[in-house]
Amino acid sequence: MGIQAGIVGASGFAGIELTRRLIEHPSFDLAVITSDADAGKPLAEVYPCFTGMSDLVFAQRDTPELQQCDVVFLAVPHTVALGIVPGLLAAGISVFDLSADYRLKNPTTYEHWYGVRHTSPELLPEAAFGLPELCPDEIERATQKHVAGDPVLVACAGCYPTASSLAAYPAVHADITTGMVNIQAVSGVTGAGRKATARTHYCAATENIEAYGASGHRHTPEIEQILGLPGQVVFVPHLAPLERGLLSTVTMQLKGHAAALYDVEKLQNLYEDFYHNSAFVSVLPAGEMPRTSSVVGTNRAHVGVAYQERRRTLIASCAIDNLGKGAADQAVQCANLVFGLPETEGLNTVAVPL
Repeated sequence: MGIQAGIVGASGFAGIELTRRLIEHPSFDLAVITSDADAGKPLAEVYPCFTGMSDLVFAQRDTPELQQCDVVFLAVPHTVALGIVPGLLAAGISVFDLSADYRLKNPTTYEHWYGVRHTSPELLPEAAFGLPELCPDEIERATQKHVAGDPVLVACAGCYPTASSLAAYPAVHADITTGMVNIQAVSGVTGAGRKATARTHYCAATENIEAYGASGHRHTPEIEQILGLPGQVVFVPHLAPLERGLLSTVTMQLKGHAAALYDVEKLQNLYEDFYHNSAFVSVLPAGEMPRTSSVVGTNRAHVGVAYQERRRTLIASCAIDNLGKGAADQAVQCANLVFGLPETEGLNTVAVPL
């Protein structure tokens, strides 16, 4: 038998992408899927693409079958994981949480942006932040804890913070930028979840692009935490009529000494060197910028770099699949690493070309 896995919230967009990944994963054995809305229904009835591939049936979220799992993935709305995680950890079950409930290290910051009291702040120092390319020490800490036989909690990075931080981090890490980091990001409608709203249903979303959360979006503190730049990020997300895909373009001004040292070629080399050993992040050739269609259905991230020398301004752009590297695939990548498996196991590396 493989590693026994369960998914809570499996019928949502991120959850069903996790289901697809884990059903085909060679080392994880997907044993339990839950959905309160679809409990009792076969997976293939709710999502016919699984016909002939699985006989799993959705269970209620509180099913005791989860207690038999080695690992549980949470694909639930923000604030819901607070009521689930402590019990699973107490039962010795490792948790990979796709929500924001354990990402922010400061509970006061979480409470400000999410509007609820954090009910298990004692777990925040223990939660490993799940963005392996930028936070490898966190994943290694979780890995060692797992090796010691203890359950682990991994709080997987959000979709906007993932793309934005992958674009900005090499320059910020090199300490060559100054002032505010300005981020304009565009996401497909699946990022808003399965339930349609006045903004996301077809008639509202098609043939339309709009900014939202411009006065302050709750992913802002997560990006600031990753980059180590509290109070220095301006983040404006946009909704586009795409099923899936996310593009984040980050604008940063170089410091005076850096502008004297760096031209576009050296900035390109900086990014290529930083991601040289990454299994999933590719820096595109100089002069090319990423497209969402090039990463759909994968855990890959494409990064492009440009430089407006006259204004000393670096523009870095990153494309990911919001359901892939921005959610389900990232969780699987983290689980692979924590459980000592090849980082790429069970993950597609080539997008659908058309």
